Amino acid sequence: MKKAVVVVVSIISIAVLVIVLVIALKPKKDSPPTESIVDMILVEKGTFTMGDTWGSGWDEERPAHEVTISYDFHIGKYEITFALYDLFCQETKRALPGDEGWGRGQRPVINVSWMDAVAFCNWLSEREKLPKAYDANGYFLDKDGKVTTDPSKVVGYRLPTEAEWEYGARGGNKSEGYIYSGGNEPDLVAWYSDNSGDMTQEVGQKSPNELGIYDMSGNVSEWCSDAYDAFFYRRSPAKDPYNQALGNKSIRGRTWWDGVVSLTSRSYNSPNSAANICGFRVCRTFN
Repeated sequence: MKKAVVVVVSIISIAVLVIVLVIALKPKKDSPPTESIVDMILVEKGTFTMGDTWGSGWDEERPAHEVTISYDFHIGKYEITFALYDLFCQETKRALPGDEGWGRGQRPVINVSWMDAVAFCNWLSEREKLPKAYDANGYFLDKDGKVTTDPSKVVGYRLPTEAEWEYGARGGNKSEGYIYSGGNEPDLVAWYSDNSGDMTQEVGQKSPNELGIYDMSGNVSEWCSDAYDAFFYRRSPAKDPYNQALGNKSIRGRTWWDGVVSLTSRSYNSPNSAANICGFRVCRTFN
């Protein structure tokens, strides 16, 4: 009888050991994505007139032409701040960009290059367990890590295309046709030379536009994903335009330094150059 009990106990012990081993060897479920540290605003797809629609812009903003964005996307509610960028630098062991002595915290980050901004986007994607949006050259990547020229196929965080940036600045499909992003009175919606004190100001202090996006007129100009090309802009596709090429990169919007805050202003710089008038905000295709 005792021998039978011992056998039963042994069998139970073996069974328990097998169960423990199965549990231990079972692949662990992926941990949930990290909560986003960036406030994003949904911009629904639509058609708008891109470029100088008021007749007061530069040649680089002409001709005005109709553009359709065929997918929904999210864009940053605010420009990326020093607080967020400094976190990125700490976690990636990068040097902190200078702040000109104006302060950090909730002021928009400045003195960052296009390549810096792209690196921030990839870090943010990886932090949230999303596929990276850029390869080493700054080309878009799809969910499988393959190069694509279609922004709608990109899953991770990225810089907006020029078309996305301007559509968002105009208020998307809720646009009221304002001269500036959020209204017709620049002092209500923008930090520029008349009211900035010759420096950047904390994000979100002026009135937002129709979608709830802040500072798309004034404060700092913003890097976009596109390569800058005047010919491409004038002859760009009517649907989902995006210029993926090496070379100078597009910058949109005006700054704390400018006397005017044109909504459609376009400029450019080398992807490795940085300035105290330029920052960025992030974007994501809606999935």
